[in-house]
Amino acid sequence: MTPAHLAEPSYGIPVSPLLTCHPDKRRLYGADTYFQEGYEQLAALTDDITGFAHRHAALLLKPDAVVARRLDAAVDWLAGQGFRIVGAAVTRLTRTMIRSLWYFQWNLATPYRRRLAALFLEDADALVLLVRADHDLDVPASVELTRLKGPTDPDARRPGQLRHLLGRYSYLLNLAHTPDEPADVLRELAVHFDDTARDRLFRSALAEEDRTADALELTGRLYAAAKPRALDFDPAVSRLREAVSRHGGADPIATPCGLLEFAWERGIDLDPWDTVIVGSKVLPMRQPGRAPVLDGADADAWRRHLGTVRSTAN
Repeated sequence: MTPAHLAEPSYGIPVSPLLTCHPDKRRLYGADTYFQEGYEQLAALTDDITGFAHRHAALLLKPDAVVARRLDAAVDWLAGQGFRIVGAAVTRLTRTMIRSLWYFQWNLATPYRRRLAALFLEDADALVLLVRADHDLDVPASVELTRLKGPTDPDARRPGQLRHLLGRYSYLLNLAHTPDEPADVLRELAVHFDDTARDRLFRSALAEEDRTADALELTGRLYAAAKPRALDFDPAVSRLREAVSRHGGADPIATPCGLLEFAWERGIDLDPWDTVIVGSKVLPMRQPGRAPVLDGADADAWRRHLGTVRSTAN
């Protein structure tokens, strides 16, 4: 037996293999403040933490969904996919929150992506919907909702997927985000909300209350607070070209990438949304050759994982 003073130190709380497929995520999330806060607060409300985390998923409708006026469509889509909204709240995606949400994936981001994200994610508030499937699933609700949401790559999205429905604009302007796994649901709710707001969401979900009316009421508030914007590429390029030309700008046949570089080098003020619309389409968003520190797992991986966990338990 290893003497107590030589035992490997513990840096966090145990994370059940029913919350994530990844051993590395179990280790890192156990020591993560956000995960600890979400987990411990939920533990004070229910003994069935893993059951709650399996039954519930979250959908973040980002500022691009707000200005594009696509929140209503997302609410309708959820109902059509058999998901009931059991909690709804507004969040503001600050610089710190953005980095906290994607802390284990933003090692992939290029400087361009970080710069562009700062321009639009704080321009308007966003909507978080806590949802529960009204039908039995053989994988966690977060895994199923992530599958149905569709991929980040706009060219890979397919009809019926949420991101296809909301608009195939660019890698960065994807309008919606979902936590990948049950552990991510608990962690991301703690990133977005303080103890009071999180308690309200947890209690509403545990009561299985239908909060669709709340989601639609918050939708109206978000629309009233943010000007509508079209997110189409060609008109945005034309507006950027006009803005640059007013400053004695670049060659009129300059590429969209060249327009942005010219304006940034000379400190020309550009419309933030037009900059994001164009930049996210023509500039590299992902560092080549890098893998995320942590990633999600698809439905097939989760089925295999659950089979392994259950056979081990027996």
